[in-house]
Amino acid sequence: MRPGPDVKICCIASLAEARLALDAGARWLGLVSAMPSGPGVIDDHLATQIVRGLPPQTRTVLLTARTTADDIARQHAAIGSHALQLVDRVAPEEGRRLRELCPEVRLFAVIHVVDAGALDEAREAAQWADAVLLDSGNPGLAVKQLGGTGRTHDWSLSRRIREAIAPLPLFLAGGLRPENVDEALRAVQPFGVDVCSGVRQHGALDPGRLSAFMAAVGAAASARRGPPDGDGA
Repeated sequence: MRPGPDVKICCIASLAEARLALDAGARWLGLVSAMPSGPGVIDDHLATQIVRGLPPQTRTVLLTARTTADDIARQHAAIGSHALQLVDRVAPEEGRRLRELCPEVRLFAVIHVVDAGALDEAREAAQWADAVLLDSGNPGLAVKQLGGTGRTHDWSLSRRIREAIAPLPLFLAGGLRPENVDEALRAVQPFGVDVCSGVRQHGALDPGRLSAFMAAVGAAASARRGPPDGDGA
């Protein structure tokens, strides 16, 4: 059994934040490039500096709002992250093309859980992505919300999506914080969780909230594993 869900800390804005997140036990670091709205955006130059300032095996994830394979591949070539998180809908043919252009890069397809249509979108993305990440944005607005809303969504629908795309890994995002991540993990049972605002104070990564979040995730994982042999009823 896995020791627990992967934790991705998003909106990393400096090498100091990256190291803080890694020291706390995060397995993935999210770097947010240009977005139509939302927090945590850094320019591509800073993203490149952060990636190059970390050990090469670090699981950095570049969040991009670009939707064509050629544009995304050019951005990745400049920055060199371990993975790409595609926060807007990418057509299946573009997803497959991106896989050809960047065969060594893990691709996270983001599905915004607005309504039941998210289930079909997730099945479509599962045809080419390495993982699906469920978030609480709304791409249908005049100014697209592609993440960082601080809102939760319908976790019962998230659970249905996880079951529909299994065994593809599913990450859960959207309004997670130390106070509710245990409930989210029990409701959805994702492969991993993704958090930005829930571990920040005044926009900065907060050691106390980060520690509390990681402790809550660890406690939830321990509860799922149950007591050691011999200690049960």
